[in-house]
Amino acid sequence: MIYLSSAAANEIKRLQSKRHLAQVPLRLGVQSGGCAAFLYTIDFDRVVQTSDRLIDCDGIQVLIDDRSANYVNGLTLDYSEDLMGGAFRFYNPNATQTCSCGNSFSV
Repeated sequence: MIYLSSAAANEIKRLQSKRHLAQVPLRLGVQSGGCAAFLYTIDFDRVVQTSDRLIDCDGIQVLIDDRSANYVNGLTLDYSEDLMGGAFRFYNPNATQTCSCGNSFSV
């Protein structure tokens, strides 16, 4: 299961509207790399693979590939703004270590 904070849901909807992608699912994934072994990936994707998991998070469709699913199970996606700008924040109960940027983790 994936959780979206209300701030993250609002920002996703804003981005979908701005990019004219209102019905396009958000793809959340993990790839090798970064300071701590894995990086989060996030984008909109019109292509749904047969191995994808499709999760409805308060009306927002989220796609997760099978390989990434175990790494992000229980993850909460948040969004916040500070003096450096806005960014998505990942709170992952599976992570044993995270990089200071918050986009890289290890398990």
